Amino acid sequence: MLAGIIGGTGQMGRFFAGVFEAAGWEAIVSGTKTSLTARAVAETADLVMVSVPIRATVGVIREVAPLLSEEQVFCDLTSLKVEPVRAMLSSRAEVIGLHPMFGPGAASLRGQTIVATPARCSPETLEGLLSVFRDQGAAITLSTPEDHDRMMAVIQGLTHFGTLAKAEAIRRTGADVGETLLFTSPVYRIEMGLVGRLLAQDAGLYGDILQMNPAVPEVLSEFEEAVRMLREVVESGDEERFRAFFAGNAGHYASYLAAATAETDDLINHVVNR
Repeated sequence: MLAGIIGGTGQMGRFFAGVFEAAGWEAIVSGTKTSLTARAVAETADLVMVSVPIRATVGVIREVAPLLSEEQVFCDLTSLKVEPVRAMLSSRAEVIGLHPMFGPGAASLRGQTIVATPARCSPETLEGLLSVFRDQGAAITLSTPEDHDRMMAVIQGLTHFGTLAKAEAIRRTGADVGETLLFTSPVYRIEMGLVGRLLAQDAGLYGDILQMNPAVPEVLSEFEEAVRMLREVVESGDEERFRAFFAGNAGHYASYLAAATAETDDLINHVVNR
């Protein structure tokens, strides 16, 4: 089998080229500086995978979609799924949207999650592709493009928004980051690690995740209301109101509390003892 990755010279494209090669496939890649073109990949490969920045994805898909046949498989690696999958369905190929829930710095697929949104494919085609990932240790979550994007509005959109808002709030206080670390608790250091990790990466990726997912604004409206409500409770000085607020959320997350405590205990111990 021949896997062709358009945008395969980028970090994620190179990662998945390695994944396919480890599974015994051949892999070819195209990029802005390769002699091999996206068109050549689309006309040659059994599986055509698009791995380009979010804003460019639909345009690239539309460019090559007319070149694909019924015998090929069309995939993408984008953090959004509704529009890329819709664009891929304009081709004649079998279509499976993919979203790796990790960055290209991952050492392997072991312990990682990939969300798959099969849109038009046989069970055999789907299993053949997903087995490549499962055999290398990945967990697969099946979803529809619509459910995926709604879930990403929480998992990615809300998380990244909250991290950026925290970074901005700390900056606005005038607090020196290095000085705060002299007073730090392990939890604060972990929180600041997430802030620093995000800000060390590409702004374009996070901008696209926040700005291009149509499900994000509704989630951010809920976040805004939650902040307003909690601030009101805090500023009231009413102990019982705070307890009620806290208890309501503890009840909602009750099934996760023990696992969350155990996982973060491990993380705290690692930070303290490293």
